[in-house]
Amino acid sequence: MPLSWNEIKSRSINFSKEWEGESRERAEKDTFWNEFLNIFGISRRRVATFEKAVKKLNDNQGYIDLFWPGTLLVEHKSKGKDLDSAFSQALDYFPGLKDHELPRFIITSDFAEFKVYDLEENLEHGFPLRELTTNISLFGFLAGYEKKTFKEEDPVNIDAAYLMGRLHDRLKEIGYTDHELEIYLVRILFCLFADDTNIFERGIFQEYLDLHTKEDGSDLAAQLGYIFQVLDTPREKRLKNIHEAADQFPYVNGQLFSESLRLPSFDSEMRTMLLDACALDWGKISPAIFGSMFQAAMNPDERRDLGAHYTSEANIQKVIKPLFLDELRTEFKKVKSSSKKLKAFHDRISKLKFLDPACGCGNFLIITYRELRELELDILRELNKTGQGFLNVGDIIKVDIDQFYGIEYDEFPARIAEVAMWLMDHQMNMKLSEEFGQYFVRLPLKKSVSIRNENALRLDWKELVKPSELDFILGNPPFYGYSYQTKEQKEDLSIVFETVKGSGVLDYVAGWYIKAARYIQGSKIEVAFVSTNSISQGEQAGILWKEMFDTLNIKIHFAYRTFKWKNEARGNAAVHVVIIGFGNYDISKKTLFEHDKQGNEILTTSAKNINPYLIDGNDLIILRRSKPLAGIQEMIKGSSPTDGGNLVLTDEEKNNLLKLYPDASQFIRQYIGSREYINQNPRWCLWLKDSKPSELRKFPEILDRIKRVKDFREASRKKSTQKWSESPALFIEDRQPETNYVLIPRVSSERRKYVPMGYLPKEVIVSDSAIALPEANLFTFGILNSLMHMMWMNYTCGRLKSDFRYSNTLVYNNFPFPQEVNQNSKTEIENAAQKILDVRLEFPGNSLADLYDPLMMPRKLLKAHQRVDKAVDLAYRPQPFPDERRRIEFLFELYEELLASQEKAKKV
Repeated sequence: MPLSWNEIKSRSINFSKEWEGESRERAEKDTFWNEFLNIFGISRRRVATFEKAVKKLNDNQGYIDLFWPGTLLVEHKSKGKDLDSAFSQALDYFPGLKDHELPRFIITSDFAEFKVYDLEENLEHGFPLRELTTNISLFGFLAGYEKKTFKEEDPVNIDAAYLMGRLHDRLKEIGYTDHELEIYLVRILFCLFADDTNIFERGIFQEYLDLHTKEDGSDLAAQLGYIFQVLDTPREKRLKNIHEAADQFPYVNGQLFSESLRLPSFDSEMRTMLLDACALDWGKISPAIFGSMFQAAMNPDERRDLGAHYTSEANIQKVIKPLFLDELRTEFKKVKSSSKKLKAFHDRISKLKFLDPACGCGNFLIITYRELRELELDILRELNKTGQGFLNVGDIIKVDIDQFYGIEYDEFPARIAEVAMWLMDHQMNMKLSEEFGQYFVRLPLKKSVSIRNENALRLDWKELVKPSELDFILGNPPFYGYSYQTKEQKEDLSIVFETVKGSGVLDYVAGWYIKAARYIQGSKIEVAFVSTNSISQGEQAGILWKEMFDTLNIKIHFAYRTFKWKNEARGNAAVHVVIIGFGNYDISKKTLFEHDKQGNEILTTSAKNINPYLIDGNDLIILRRSKPLAGIQEMIKGSSPTDGGNLVLTDEEKNNLLKLYPDASQFIRQYIGSREYINQNPRWCLWLKDSKPSELRKFPEILDRIKRVKDFREASRKKSTQKWSESPALFIEDRQPETNYVLIPRVSSERRKYVPMGYLPKEVIVSDSAIALPEANLFTFGILNSLMHMMWMNYTCGRLKSDFRYSNTLVYNNFPFPQEVNQNSKTEIENAAQKILDVRLEFPGNSLADLYDPLMMPRKLLKAHQRVDKAVDLAYRPQPFPDERRRIEFLFELYEELLASQEKAKKV
C-alpha cells in the first residue's frame, strides 16, 4: 500500500546522502532509478522497464532509459551533461509510442541534478539532488498523492465512458442483462478507479488481468469472479494457498462484492476493451462528472453526445453555496481563532445530514461531501497551526459518507452513486494524508451513503431518514412538462397533489416541492431544488405556490432567476431553470441571484421577501381571471374548426379549388394564427357561416370536405364534438370579431424583446393559436407593445418549451394598466404606436420574424419601440425605470393596489 509522506521524506533524505557525488552513468543508473522508485514504495520491476526499444521519427532505433507506460519517461545522462538536450531527446521517442503509452511526466537527471516536466500542465521544475526532500511533492504522481484538477471537458472522462459503454453493449448482446449487468459493471468501475487512486496498490488490477487471463478472454469472467471474491473476503479468512497475485487485493467490504452473480462470458475483443479501459488514468476522472457520463454511455443513442451528460460543478455550487456552504464558511472564519469553538464547529458539521430525493448518479451528494471534507481539512489545519501533527490522522476525521441520503428511481445510477461516494471519500482521504504526512485509507469500508432505489413521489421519505435527524434537502429532480409525462408520472402527481385544483398542468418537478414542503413541517430543514423556470411563471406558479404558501406555510429564502443549465437529464442538455431555496419558517436576510446579460457574472440582491415569480415583493399569486382587472376591452381567443383539417386550406389547395370553381372565392377567407402571422405563411379556410345550401351545391369539392368533417366529428369520443356533426359546415368554436382587431400571437420566441402584434381586418379569420382584441385603439396597442407589458408577460405567462405562451386570462386580464393618464401622455403613446406600424410598412416583403429577430431588427423599428417604451413609462410615473428588476417590482406593487381597490369596491 502507498507510503505516508513522512516515510517518503525520510527515504528521500537517505537516498540523497547515498547518491551524493555519483557520476558513473553506465554502471549505476539502473540502480539509481530502482532505489529512486523505492523512495515511494514502488517496485520498478512491476511498473517500468529499462532500455525500452522504440522507433524514432527518423526511423532510427532508440532506447528509453526508464519507461513507465502512460506515466513516466526518464532520460539519464552522465554528470554535467545538458538536461535540456536530454529532454529534447526524450521527446524524440514519442512517435514510436502508442497513444495510451504516452507519458505525462518526463524526468531528466545526471545524478546531481533533476528536471521534472509535467507535459499536461506545461510545467518545468529543476533542482539539485541535495534539495530532493524539499521538492519531493513534485513526485506526488508516483506516490499516488498527485493533486488532481478535474476538468469537466477533459476527453478522458468521455473516453472512459465510451469504453465502458462498448463493454456494456457486448455483455448485453450475449444475454448478460438487467440487474446482474449493472452490478457487474459497477464492480469493474470500482476496480478501475481503485487501481489508479491508491485504494489498490497501483496497477495490480491491470497487471492481474494482463498476466493471468488468456488472450482469447475465455477465462476472464472466472478470474474477475475470483478477484471479486477476494475483495469480499477479510485477509484472515482467505485460503492459505491463495495465489500471491490475488492476495495483493485488499478487503473492501461495503457489500459491493457480496452478492452472488452469474458469470458472464468474454471473448478476445471484450478482454481488449477491458484492458484498454485499464490503460486510461482513472485518477484524472472526477466521480461527480463520470457517473452521469457512465450512465449515458449505457445508451448507444446518448453515447454520441457524452459531453452533454453531466451537471457542471459550477451549477451544483449555485445550489449548495447559498443553501449551507456560504454560511458554514462564514462561521468558520468567525471561530477559527478559538480552538474550543473550532472543535465545537467541527463536531457540528460532522452531524449535518443531507438528502437528495432524486439523486441520479449522486452529483449533488458527491460535491456536497467533498466541500464538507474541504471545510474539515481547513479546520484541521487551524487546529494544527503549531505543526505538532496528529498521532493518528484517522482519529481526527469526523465527516463521513453516512451523513448522506438519496432516493433514485433507477437502480443503475443508484449503485453508481454509492460507489462514487466511496471514491470521493478516498480522494479526500488521500488529500488529508498528503497534508499531514500519514497514509490513511478507509478499508475495509464500514460506512456508506444510504440510497433507496424507489419512486420518490410514492415513498414516505421518513422511512429513509427522520425529519428530526435531517438538515438539508437538495437536488435536481426530473423536469418533464405535463405534455411529456408518462401515465405513471401523471399518476405520481395526482397522488402527491391529491385534491389540489388544477394540478394536472404542473411539471413533474413540482411533486418534489410538495413532498419536501410536507416533510419539513415544523422543522428547520432547508431545501433547495433546481427546477424548470415554468414553476415560477404563468399558471403553474399560481397553482403550486398557492398550495406551498397557504397550506404549507413555506417561505422562499433565496432564488436564482432564470438561466441556462447544462444538465445530465436525457434530452435536457441545456434548459432554462431557476433555483429556489425555501423552508417552513421565515428569515430576515433573503437573497436573489441573477446572471448578467452575457450569462456569466452573477449579480446578488438582498430582498425583503421573495415571491413565486422570484422578485422582491409580497407573496401574491396571480391566477386566471375571466375579466380584465383594469375594466377595459376583453381579449378573445381565436376560432377553432375541429374538422380533421377539412375546412382549412393550404395556399396550393386554395388555388386548385379556385381554378375549378372561381366563384368559390366568396367562401374562402384568410385564416391566420401565430405562425402564419409572424412568418407570413398564407393559410386559408372555408368560412361557410350564413352560406345558403343552394349555393354550396354548386361546389362538389366543398361538399365533399363538409362530408369528411361530419364523418370526423361523428367518430370523435367527445359527445360535444359528436353533436357538432349536425353542423359540419361550421367551426365548432366561432369567436371571430365583428370589427377590425389587434392580433396577438399566443406563442412567440423568447429571443424577441417584443412580441409582434398588429391590426387585421375583420374579414381575416383568427385561429385559436392567436388571440384577438376587438376595437383596440392606438393607445391600447401602444401599451401592449411596450416594454412594461412585455416584462409583465415575461414573468406571468406560461411557456411552450422556452417560448412565450401569451394568455388573455392570465397575462392581459391581470395586467395593471396605467391609471389616470392625461391627454398629452395618451397622445404621445398613440403617435408612438402609429410610428411602429408606419416603420413596418417601410420593409415590404419582410416577415415579422425577420423584423423582430434580435440580430436583424431594423434600427428604425427598434427606435420606434423605444419611443413607445418611454411614453408608456411616463404614463406610469415621472421617473424612468433603472432596470428590469425595478420595473417588474413596480408592476407587482401596482397590481396589488388595483386588486385591493377592486376588493374594497366590492365590499362597498
